[in-house]
Amino acid sequence: MSGLPERVAEGPPIYSVADVLRGVNTLLEERVGRIWVAGEISDLRRPGSGHLYFRLKGDGGQIRGVLFRGSARGMAFEPEDGLEVLAYGEVGVYEPRGDLQLIVRRLEPRGRGALQLAFEQLRRRLEAEGLFDPSRKRRPPPVPARIGIVTSASGAALRDVIEVTGRRFPATPLLIAPTRVQGPGAEDEVAAALDALGAHGGIDVILLVRGGGSIEDLQPFNTETVARAVVRAPVPVVSGVGHEVDVSIADLAADVRAPTPSAAAEIALPDRAALATALGREQQRLGRAAAALLERLGLRLDYQREALRAHAPSARLEAQRARFQTAVRTLERAVATRLTAANAALAGAAGRLDALSPLAVLARGYGLVRRARDGAIVRRADQLVPGDPLDIRVAEAEVAATVASARPLPKP
Repeated sequence: MSGLPERVAEGPPIYSVADVLRGVNTLLEERVGRIWVAGEISDLRRPGSGHLYFRLKGDGGQIRGVLFRGSARGMAFEPEDGLEVLAYGEVGVYEPRGDLQLIVRRLEPRGRGALQLAFEQLRRRLEAEGLFDPSRKRRPPPVPARIGIVTSASGAALRDVIEVTGRRFPATPLLIAPTRVQGPGAEDEVAAALDALGAHGGIDVILLVRGGGSIEDLQPFNTETVARAVVRAPVPVVSGVGHEVDVSIADLAADVRAPTPSAAAEIALPDRAALATALGREQQRLGRAAAALLERLGLRLDYQREALRAHAPSARLEAQRARFQTAVRTLERAVATRLTAANAALAGAAGRLDALSPLAVLARGYGLVRRARDGAIVRRADQLVPGDPLDIRVAEAEVAATVASARPLPKP
């Protein structure tokens, strides 16, 4: 019969391999049960089935381990080679190969909490991906038109934010996307609230806030789901999760990290009192600048007015009239000078002309003789014949005469 040892000639019982392995499994189950085993993970494999296969190494030995998909799904951290762990489960024999193995029901990192390890693993992975890169982070607007808030509707964080916004800039509208902020599945609700505010439109900045708590309470903000929702938000996200000493994955992914929810509200909104003071200073500075500008423009206007006056038609006409008067006086002086010189020259010429004039000769007792028939001046005797009529001009008379005779004068 199957499962019973064979007996040969009253000898010792003979067991099949399956019987031995099954018996060992039964013995281990009864005598050992579930135990905690400390070791280092090595040769980790992740087949498509979702199960995890690895070896647990310790001083001087190793044992195969298997973590089935159902148990692996609820772990907060990711097993990896070289990780020191505490494995809780039952020791058994994998009958097809006869290998001793530990069927792990629970796996915890040794020396530190699973959530802390999960935080460090996720931080390294997202940092390597560039999600925390300062170059992709945006600066919130100085005076947002509307603020979105993702938090619990009944939490102290919301009351703190409302109190700060009412004190600093009460005119800014607040749009609240209420959500659970702790417990299983809270990360999905937080991510959905961020997406809803991002799709709403008209929001300039989103506050992601929560009060303090344990690492377990803050776990939704240490998930990849929330980190990616923060990064894909279309507007800057200011994260204020926990107390000042708490740093979450959401804080690292946010555009601005605030130490507390109240600080997040202070970062998102200007202080109206400080803004009014700054506005007063700017108003004074603007007034001084305007006065200086008006003074400069007045001086420039005066200069332009003087320049316009200098280039006005009346001014140009006056200048031309002055130049004309000067030219007239210059011309008059020149004409007078020329006339004086001309008169002097004329007088000199008249004197010379008088000296050469025949009338002057006549005045000295001489006469001018012309033939009456042709008016020719008589200079020689051969020009005359007896009986020719003559016209004789003396200084103060004209005399008519007739040639009686004409003879030439002897040469000297």
